[in-house]
Order: sequence, then C-alpha cells, then structure tokens
Amino acid sequence: MIIIIFSFFSSSKTIKMKNINTIKINFKGGIIPPADLYNILLAAEKSELLYVRFGLRQQLLFDVPIENLDNLTAELGKLKINFELNNDEYPNIVSSYPAEEIFIKDTWLTENIYKEIFQSFSHEQHLKINISDSNQSFTPMFTGNINWVASPDETHFWHLFIRFPKTNVVYEWRDIVHTKELAYMSFFIEEIILNEREKFYNNDKANGDELYEKVNTEKFYVKSVPWPLQLPSFNLPYYEGLNIYDDKYWLGIYMRDELFSTRFLKDVCKLCLKTGATQLCSTPWKTIIIKGIGRHHRKQWNHLLDKYYINLRHAANELNFQVEDNSLKALQLKHHLVKYLNGYDTRTFGVCIGIKTRRKSEVFCSILVRRRPLIRLGKLELFHVYDILCAKDYNPNERTDFVYSSTNPKFVLAEQLRRAVLSYYNRTREPKGVPVTR
Repeated sequence: MIIIIFSFFSSSKTIKMKNINTIKINFKGGIIPPADLYNILLAAEKSELLYVRFGLRQQLLFDVPIENLDNLTAELGKLKINFELNNDEYPNIVSSYPAEEIFIKDTWLTENIYKEIFQSFSHEQHLKINISDSNQSFTPMFTGNINWVASPDETHFWHLFIRFPKTNVVYEWRDIVHTKELAYMSFFIEEIILNEREKFYNNDKANGDELYEKVNTEKFYVKSVPWPLQLPSFNLPYYEGLNIYDDKYWLGIYMRDELFSTRFLKDVCKLCLKTGATQLCSTPWKTIIIKGIGRHHRKQWNHLLDKYYINLRHAANELNFQVEDNSLKALQLKHHLVKYLNGYDTRTFGVCIGIKTRRKSEVFCSILVRRRPLIRLGKLELFHVYDILCAKDYNPNERTDFVYSSTNPKFVLAEQLRRAVLSYYNRTREPKGVPVTR
C-alpha cells in the first residue's frame, strides 16, 4: 500500500495548521494504479484540496480542514478506499519496485514477483516492512522493522533483517527465506514481537537469537545463510527528469516544497491511462516516477510538464536530502542548508543528508542533522541545538558510527554540515567521534 498525503494549502502554499486532520491512504510497495489515484484526487478536489504530498514510506497524505473532513471521508467511503485518520497504526510497505528496470539491472526480482509478494500480504501489518532488491541503493533497506532483501545469489530467496521497534538494534536472520513465505513469516514474527513487547519492543537489549528460536522455521521453506549479505555501496542515482531506458522513457518528478497540485496529478493519471504508461510509482524521496513511456508519447509528456511549469533539473545537493514527514521545521531547515551548500558549490555526490526533529523517527541518510532541545520540560522544548551524526562508512543502510559535531547553534550548523560532507571525500582523515545511536 502507498500512503497518499493530501494537504490543504492556500494559493501561496502556506500550511494552515489549525484544525487540520491528516488522512493516510496506503498503496503497497509504492505502486499507484492511475485510475484509483484519479478517483481519489477527484474526491480531494470536491473537498477543496489543492495539493498533495508523498511521504518517506512511499505514501500519499491529505491534510484536511475540519470543515471539509466529513465530506472527504464520505467520498472515500463511496470509493471503498481504506484510510487512517490522524493515525499511522498500519504503516505502508516500502519497496524498491520504483527502481526496477531503470536503476536495477540483471536481477531475478522482476515486476511480476514484486506484485505477487504484495498480493500475498492480505493482512494489515502493524510493524514496518521493507522489501528491497540487494542490487540497489535508491530505496532504504533497513528503515522497516521487518526488512526483506533479495538474495543476489539464490533466486527466490531473501535475507531477513529485524530492526526491533523503537530501537537501533538490527539482527540478521540465520536463514534465507523463500518468496512464497514472506507474508506469512512477517505476520508470524510481528505477532511474537507485539505479544512480547517487554522483550522485543522499545528495548535496546532485544535479543535476535531469542526471537529466532521462537519462530518455528520448520513451518517455512528456508535455507541456511551461506554467508552474510554484503551491502552495496551507496550511490544515489539522479532520480528526476525524462530519461531513456531500453526502448522506453521514464519520468521522475520532484517538488522543492513537497507539494503536488491535484490538477497536475489528475492530468498525469489521465495521460498514463491514455498512453498505456500504467507504472506510476511513489518513491521514498517524496517524488513520483512514471515508467514505460513510449518514445512516440514523449512529446505529450513534455507538453504536460510545460502546461504546469514543472522544473526537472534541480541540483543534486538538493535531491540528496531526506526530511521527516509532516515537519515544516525540518523542511525549512533543509532549504536553509541547501542554500548554503549551493553558495559554496559543494559537491554531495555519494552522500545522503537526513534531517530529524523528532525522537525515535527513522531517516535514511549518510549524514544526519538532528535537532534537539537543550531543555525539555514535559512536552515543552527550549533552546534547540543541532548534532551532526555520520553512518558507518557513510552508507545510509548502516547504523550511526560517530558524531561529527554536537550541540551546534543554528548559525554555525550549515558550515559544520559542509565540513562533514567534505569529510566524506577525505575519509582517511575524518574525525574519530563518539559512537552513538540515532
């Protein structure tokens, strides 16, 4: 399921925070049927929603004024659309499907296999699940709690990594698991974790071997892990623009303010249906990708981009950011940092920069900017400062390795971040910081 976030904004795109409710709709794995999205957008327009946003878990969200809420929920009910209101009890399944064919080559994990897996998840899961090809770094592998990574050597088998909820404890499973078992085994593991929360939930001493022993592997088609999975080095592809692959085109669209016009997306859906480009995907970079565009339809897509003045060539040091969902402060901080990096023409190739303003949130990044209060009185936070943390080997799929700098006031943060980015290119002389968790 993808999560779609619909937001009510004024014409100046200023977020109205009072009496706003968030509706979340999931589409598994980031696959969005254009016809379904079109009908959802019609319902959004009837409720006077002008913009939508996509989230880190490939979701689409609506932020709805209280006066429009009843009308929108009624319209979604008519469409038989499952949604959550002001809640995230059932997180979306994240997958590397949007990268399939265009960024991932020579793999056994095809479009049909992805879709078979998503169809097998008949239950709504409470824990976060990631399904990833091992031969890519476009989508995060370990931001879920139950993380399946396709074996590069054994067709139809998967490595499993458990990240215990509300912790940074990651456990690599002893077996590789067959494709047909992913959904049921995920459900089985989730039941154990949720039924024994004191052991496996919000517990930094959670024991992966103990969880493994509680799962009766004789029920499942598994093999022993031949050797630990080697993670690919991080290399973020340029994920926007109209680009050729094989004998087709793919189109990636990024919005600086994270806002997609409902009118624009409706026309995207109509053109997808008209031209047969039915592979419309949401990505963890809060963007969309349309795959399977025929060469003879390229002109029609260019006309659509012209109609809405869509810019396709943003700087790489802007595209390399990951920002928390529903955080205006984090988005404003991103714009501040991007402007500074642009001013110094700072190279960011190979680095992913994350911004985190809330405790226990998960952001996929090589370098993390973490905002925290110096003083916390209950829910009251005073005097915010910023820490810069770096992942092991600067690989976003690894855990935090060291603190580059801590307790920075905002006026020095951008320069400290620039220096942290430079340390990536000069790793042999990088500072030996203090190991921490995110």
